[in-house]
Amino acid sequence: MSTAKSTPRPNAKAASKAKPASKPKKAKPASKPTTVAAYIAGLPAHHRATINAARKFVHSHIPKGYAEFMSWGLINWGIPLSRYPNTYNGHPLCYVALGAHKSYSTLHLMGCYGDARQMAFLKEEYRRAGKKFDMGKACLHFRTMDDLVPDAVGRVIASVTPETFLENYERVKKPQQG
Repeated sequence: MSTAKSTPRPNAKAASKAKPASKPKKAKPASKPTTVAAYIAGLPAHHRATINAARKFVHSHIPKGYAEFMSWGLINWGIPLSRYPNTYNGHPLCYVALGAHKSYSTLHLMGCYGDARQMAFLKEEYRRAGKKFDMGKACLHFRTMDDLVPDAVGRVIASVTPETFLENYERVKKPQQG
């Protein structure tokens, strides 16, 4: 018989209750760019070309009176707080936004979000052009400018003046009376 003490076996229940090793803290993400130029400069080259072309496209179709600014980490065209400070979330009102993601870019077309006819129009124009319609409630996804149907997208962007946009916002914002 051996007199040496054996090493105790680990208790499975005790091991499952043990505190997990602390995870390394994630580095804080870099702050979001506050200017359009800084946003574009921070993009990888393949996105920079697409975003520059899409930005130029929006500028050529957006009605006069919308301002370009950064909000939510995206390039926005909308109503700044200096003109309309009473927003539901304290952010400027966005009419169109543009951003790059890992493998695609997105045009946020808020006119489509608020108008089912515009959404149906875009969907039909994409069908007619034989192009893939990749859109959620307001976000039109594309990899290159060739993925867009420019006449249709331009028409949607051009269709709502800032005054009409604010009228629609006010109408929706007011509590329904009844």
